[in-house]
Amino acid sequence: MPLGTLDRTPPPFFKQGPSALSKLMVFSALALFLMVADTRLRISQPLRAGVSTVLYPVQWLVLRPVLAVRMAGDYFESLHSAQASEQAARRKLAEQGLRANQVEQLLQENARLRQLLGLRERLAVTATAAEVLYDAADPYTRKVIIDRGLAQGITPGAPVVDESGVLGQVTRVQPLVAEVTLVTDRDHAIPVLNTRTGARSVAYGDPKSPLGTLELRFMAGNADVQPGDLLTTSGVDGVYPAGLPVARVTHVERKADAGFARISCEPLARVDGARHVMVLGSLARQLPPRPAPEDAPGPGGRKGPGARK
Repeated sequence: MPLGTLDRTPPPFFKQGPSALSKLMVFSALALFLMVADTRLRISQPLRAGVSTVLYPVQWLVLRPVLAVRMAGDYFESLHSAQASEQAARRKLAEQGLRANQVEQLLQENARLRQLLGLRERLAVTATAAEVLYDAADPYTRKVIIDRGLAQGITPGAPVVDESGVLGQVTRVQPLVAEVTLVTDRDHAIPVLNTRTGARSVAYGDPKSPLGTLELRFMAGNADVQPGDLLTTSGVDGVYPAGLPVARVTHVERKADAGFARISCEPLARVDGARHVMVLGSLARQLPPRPAPEDAPGPGGRKGPGARK
């Protein structure tokens, strides 16, 4: 073949076809159509179901090592937590055992002193075990629902305690369940006694604290209150028996330009995780009746027949 008849032009590297802009527009329109069709008609749902079914064994095999490592970590973490909880429970049991050995002697001494002073005996308190079912639906309150109600003898106003202290008070009773307002609720108040100084005050739920704390209001700026003081029920309200642990003082803020101190307290009961509680019987039926009020002054400043002479 003569050399002059050969085609000396270089061959193209790529096959010629539609331009890149045309391909971009076509595939963009196709992608948009598929997205709209998938959204409206669910045309890819069977395909996704088939792919997920085929890939499930692969996913299961790939996740086995991850789950094994996670389970091993959870096991050692739970083991360490269980050991720490056991040690804390043993210490608490030893402390309670020491106190229990002294209770009988203290009760006898208390009974003799009351007889000597002519004081009435302490009120007997009954208790009913209950379980917390769920939290109340209102997110702006701190309330829980327990599985005891009118059928079990629960009455409004009954105190509720757990193994650590006062949890709250029954505020609404249904035939089979009851609503308990926790001590950290903003509308709850409980008379307390500072065991170190003997001073009485009232603890309110602190609505400004997201951690669920209590606040001692209307305490003078120079009041003898220190962090670490234990607050128990004073028993002056006729609702809570005296001596139940309520809270411990955590922070005391005194300002020179303020007449009252800001005192924050941490509740001793498990207000965020209580499961089993005890509902105490009402003390109102055991208390003596209140004295009748004096009649209001009549015309001319004279009192009625019920007034003292």
